Amino acid sequence: MMAIKKIFVLLFLVAVLVMVSDVMAADIVSLRGHATLEEGSIPAEVGRIRNDQPPIERNYLQQPPLIPHKIKGYKINQRSNKCLTCHSWKASKRSGATKISMTHFVNRDGEELANVSPRRYFCTQCHVTQKDVRPLVENTFEPIKALGKD
Repeated sequence: MMAIKKIFVLLFLVAVLVMVSDVMAADIVSLRGHATLEEGSIPAEVGRIRNDQPPIERNYLQQPPLIPHKIKGYKINQRSNKCLTCHSWKASKRSGATKISMTHFVNRDGEELANVSPRRYFCTQCHVTQKDVRPLVENTFEPIKALGKD
């Protein structure tokens, strides 16, 4: 009985080794191309950040809005948040910018606060600018129909 178990384990290990060697032998190409880690590769294009455009449509439910303008030089730290100079409820009336969502005034315990919740204060954790660049890989993503996009 013990010999049968040893033979079974040995056959299993051989099968695993064959599968691993097949995977390792496959011609896998990363975004770096065939360049090894030691040699350099061609960096991705930098592109330009889109600037001052209308709000960008969302592609899925709960997607944080994308930033339709440059934010280079914006300070967001514990003492200052440049985004709030236009996007706070009070400033949005004057600036015409989209005001921040009520969800940003709720803390982790579900309590509504008078000011932006500390967990929602650092805007660029969720909101990002867009660049006009070619995709790194082919993308067949389509927005959900519930958003009214065809």
